[in-house]
Order: sequence, then C-alpha cells, then structure tokens
Amino acid sequence: MSTDAQQTAGRPVVFRNGLVLTMDDSHTVLPRADVLIVGDRIAEVGEALAVPEGTLEIDAAGGIVMPGMIDTHRHMWQTAMRGYGADWTLTQYFVWYYLESGKLFRPEDVYAGNLLAATEAIDAGVTTTVDWSHGLQTPQHADAAVDALEAVPGRFVLAYGNLQQGPWEWATSPGFRDFVTRRVHGKGDMLGFQMAFDVTGDPTFPEKAAFEVARELGVPVTTHAGVWGATNDDGIRLMHENGFMTEETVYVHAATLNRDSYNRIAATGGSVSVSTESEQSAGQGYPPTWQLRQHDIPVSLSMDTSVWWSGDLFSAMRSTLSADRSREHLEAHGRQETVTHCHLRAEQVVDWATRGGARALGMDSLVGALTAGRKADVVLIKNDASPVMFPVIHPYGHVAFQAQRGDVHSVVIDGRLVKHDHRLVDVDLAAARAAVARTIEHLIERMGADAWAKGMNPDIPETKVLDNPYTYTQWDAGSAQWKH
Repeated sequence: MSTDAQQTAGRPVVFRNGLVLTMDDSHTVLPRADVLIVGDRIAEVGEALAVPEGTLEIDAAGGIVMPGMIDTHRHMWQTAMRGYGADWTLTQYFVWYYLESGKLFRPEDVYAGNLLAATEAIDAGVTTTVDWSHGLQTPQHADAAVDALEAVPGRFVLAYGNLQQGPWEWATSPGFRDFVTRRVHGKGDMLGFQMAFDVTGDPTFPEKAAFEVARELGVPVTTHAGVWGATNDDGIRLMHENGFMTEETVYVHAATLNRDSYNRIAATGGSVSVSTESEQSAGQGYPPTWQLRQHDIPVSLSMDTSVWWSGDLFSAMRSTLSADRSREHLEAHGRQETVTHCHLRAEQVVDWATRGGARALGMDSLVGALTAGRKADVVLIKNDASPVMFPVIHPYGHVAFQAQRGDVHSVVIDGRLVKHDHRLVDVDLAAARAAVARTIEHLIERMGADAWAKGMNPDIPETKVLDNPYTYTQWDAGSAQWKH
C-alpha cells in the first residue's frame, strides 16, 4: 500500500465548503456545504459539520461535490485497443470482433483491457461501471475479467457474455454455472452481476433458454436492442410475449425501435442505456432520448467502448444534450416551427449520469445521491489551475458542458479515497501499461503487422462529385463568356 493510501485508509473524510449537488429526490443544491463520510457510508450532509477526530479534510471550496457517475454499458475488455477503431462503422466493428479477430483474445488480454478500463473509470469520476463483457469465450476469460475488476478499488457490475457462442449455449453450460458460484456469490455490492446477450428476432426465439437461466439465477439481463441491422422490434416482441421484459432489464441503444416497442419497454418498467457518442458515429441509429422522453422511459448513460470513443461520462452528458436538442430543432423545422425553449436540461442529464444509472442497476437505495446512509461514492470536481472551472454560475450546466475528466480532483468509492488532488491513490498504472503492451504485441504477432495496420484504416468509400451549373472558374472578357 502506498504512503498516501496508508495515511487515508480507514479515516473519516469530509469535503468542506463545496457546492453540493445532492441529486436527492428534490435535486437539492447546497451552495456551500460539507459532506462527511464515515466508514463506507455518507454520515451527514450540511453546513459547518462537526467531524470525528482524525478526519481527513478536503477543501472543496470553488468546486462541485456530486455523486459518483455510473456507466451502465462499457465493453471494458476492448480498452487494450484504445482508439484502434476510430474510423470504423458498426459493420467493421462486428467483422473485426465477431468474425475475424475477437477470438484471438486470451484470458490475459481480457485482464489487460479490464484493468486499464477500470482504472480510467475511477480516474474520471465514474464510480460504478457495468462491464458489458461479451469477450468471455471460456470461464478462464471470465475469471480474468473479475481478477482485473477486483484489482482496482471501484464498484463494478460484470455483465457476462460471449460473442463467439449463442447465449443458449454458454448460459446453459456447466462452466458458466460454476463460474457464478465461484466468483459472484457473496461479493456484495462491489461486484454486481448481469447476463449480457442480444435477441436477434429469430421467430424460434432460441434466446429463451438464456432468459430462463437468468430467471432461475435471479439476475438481470442487459441487451443491445434497436440496433440498425442487428436487433429489432421482433426481438422486443418475443421478449414481451414470453414474459422476459422486467423492470430490471436494461436495453442498450434502443435507437431504431418503433412506438409499439417503446410502449412495451415503458409498460414493463425497463430502462435504456444511451451511448450517444456511439450511436452518433457507428450507426446504431439516432440517439433516442428525444423518443424515450415522450414515453417516460428511464434513461442511464454509457460510453460503449474505448476502441472508438472516450471513456468518461462528461462526454456522454455533453453529446446527449447536443443530440437531443439537435433532433428537437430538426423535427420542429420540418413542421416549419421554431423551438424557443429546450425541453432537455443539463440538470436531467446529470441525473441520468448518476441517479439514473443507480436506478437502472437496482442500486438506487445505495448510490447515485449524496444523502445520509447511502454508500459513499463521491466525486469532487475542482481545478484551481484551470480557467474553465470558474465562475460556477449554473452548476448542472457546468458539469455537463464545462467540466472535463482532468477536473476530477478527488474520488471516494465505498468510503475509500481512490483519487486525491488529481492523482490516483494506490493504483498501479505501470502494471496496466505493461499488461496492455503485451496484449498489443500478441495481437500484432498473431494477425501480422500488415493486417493490424489495415484493420484500423478501413477503405474510404468512393466520393462522387455532383454537377453544379453555378460553378465557374474564369470570365473571358474578349469572348464575353465563362470558361469552365
């Protein structure tokens, strides 16, 4: 344990004089208040709190104290390839991982990706992350995923999946059952569990077997729904007709569904994990918050995968606000109308990034708000060296549009200080760097350097230039005509 960790371990912590976004039921904002943490719980929130002797005091003046953010869908194992697919479409992602090279990942490669992803999550103030882990080809891969999550002092939910097999195969295997018994049972709220698989709309509904396993084990299902060309309304209908849509079900993306499907989700109490950067770029469909709001469907936010995009929820909040408002304006313009007031506000997306994630994961009584008795997952956004961090006039707007991951000053998870004064506490970043380097070396060796380079540089479609009768290059005064 590092010196910093030794000095803070077990001590109460108090954030002093911060602007506190409680995200409680009333969204109470306290302009200058303290948040006291004793053990793994928030003990008290208020002004000028008396604290136990030996309490570590963190000056939050000029900063924003808020609940830790919650990402409900991130393929953490792919983080070892950070940025590799920056120019991909969803089709190219499917080809690379599902058909060609995803099978090259060894257990140690899943470990490397998870270790790096878990570390970057807590560094960015994401205190709970769902590891949508569909690279678990064997129970040994699953063991490696959990080993990495348990090596980092964050709160995680393992969403078990296997893109190399149908869910009716891996979910019913003895190895899967054994893994759940060995690695999930008894872990408490620091390691949650979901089953992660998609429903293609095949009328025979082969996924039914996996749903039955989930029901038997009493665990939620998270599924990519409403993804253009992959999952559609038939999948939602089959889930509903067979009684497998519940309030615990998390539908990821849900971007290309019809009104009937949204009605089924709303009626059964499920929620949608929106990955706006992903939906905007990859092709799942237009980010659906503008439709989810109409149906009053609960929303949480997610980043999807760092093989393409950033791994922080500041980007998720910013892009979600922008996409929703863009669509609202576009729809109004199509009706020859003008939007004079935005319906989606910064306050709402901050809720989605915190409390919304807690609700989606069935953890609303534990995390997602700063109230006495909840688990102490707390983030301080403060950066005295940044001109962007003052003045803080509209706190929700500041979090959503102004703050960045570099402004995360301190992070407490389950009462443990894991980041302080912009530096991670007792986290071995060098080990993650070395593990990821070995994974990249392995992939290049197995694929070959040429195939590796080509994979990240897909062909650019041919561009056709349209004729433009109003394009001219030169006026010839002698002939009194344009020369083309």
